[in-house]
Amino acid sequence: MLELIADQGRVAAPTRHRAQPWQDPARWWPRLTEATAHLPAPVAVIDLEALRYNAMDMVVRAGGLPIRIATKSVRVREVIDAALRVPGYRGLLAFTLAEALWLAEDHDDIVLAYPTADRASLQRLLGDEQACARITLMVDDESQLDFIDAITAPGKRPRVRIAIDADASWRAPGLGHIGVFRSPLHAPEEVARFARRAAERGGFRLVGLQMYEAQIAGQGDDTGSGDTLIRTVQAQSRLELRERRARIAEAVRALVPLDFVTGGGTGSLEYTGSDPALTEITAGSGLLAGHLFDGYRSFDLAPASAFAFDVVRRPAADIATILGGGWIASGPPVSSRQPRPVWPQGLQTAPREAAGEVQTPLRGEAARTLRIGDRVWLRHAKSGEPAERILSYHLVDGDRVVGELPTYRGEGKAFL
Repeated sequence: MLELIADQGRVAAPTRHRAQPWQDPARWWPRLTEATAHLPAPVAVIDLEALRYNAMDMVVRAGGLPIRIATKSVRVREVIDAALRVPGYRGLLAFTLAEALWLAEDHDDIVLAYPTADRASLQRLLGDEQACARITLMVDDESQLDFIDAITAPGKRPRVRIAIDADASWRAPGLGHIGVFRSPLHAPEEVARFARRAAERGGFRLVGLQMYEAQIAGQGDDTGSGDTLIRTVQAQSRLELRERRARIAEAVRALVPLDFVTGGGTGSLEYTGSDPALTEITAGSGLLAGHLFDGYRSFDLAPASAFAFDVVRRPAADIATILGGGWIASGPPVSSRQPRPVWPQGLQTAPREAAGEVQTPLRGEAARTLRIGDRVWLRHAKSGEPAERILSYHLVDGDRVVGELPTYRGEGKAFL
């Protein structure tokens, strides 16, 4: 149903220098209203043209390094599988072990993004030779290896593939920690010591290294607020990380051959793709493109996914209230994590209510023209999290719905 590869397998690069249809909101959004008029709200859509554009754009920006798809940022198997058929995409990065086991029924290259303490899923993994060959666990502490050994001793299970998660944040002079709090392993010497112990330990096979630069990939530099400081910090972080990641990769490779060294994120594909220490990039959010990616200078993604709610009341002349809307993205509870009303243009949430679980008042001149039953389109801040709320996306091609794509939730799965 969902085919991203055009021209009989040849990937066509996106055309950046001509106007794209989503750049004309007055045509783009009403088209979706008409296409989904027969469907009850809330309704979520994926636009095929925009999805294809984003998939190709990410390949171009990656500069030749293969992209491992971060499934957390999609959570729709048909989209994941379709992207894997595009040259330039290879392998998956799962967010829980239960999810990885499910995906391993059909895929053979799955890396777990985070350490796990899921005993039931570990028991399944350790008792399944095929799953052990297809799934790589993420570790950054020897106690995590002890945890696995306590479930099934090394001599009674297949060897477990493991990768080391090393901290890619910047410890900036005068500013302190810049980035997210992930691995405790930061310095090359720390990573090398842990890698040596892991490589020498029975029952495990060290095969990979991960270093995700969230302070670069996940922070827009064209948001209109503090951009100069953000760009300065990111430039310094890039320099520091390039040198440190090279030393870390070299130290680990001196101990064992590695199947992969991964880093990245949608927001840093150009930088990450130029890093000679890496063999691949991990990204996924750019496929569906939440509105947080509107705030980057180096690329422009298409709004491939969106959702709509219907107006159900009019508390004032300049306020229209939709039923639902409070699908807040993860991260700090600030306005940028709220869904963003995009059509009709000019709508804003009320400062004291924001986006609510059961109702969202929207204010603005456009609200004066909305009637009961009219449809309002919103974009989510991130990409994967709406799939935890809906059973399916409706696939739109041009001006019509051409299919329905079940989300993880629609397939009866809720991993986290």
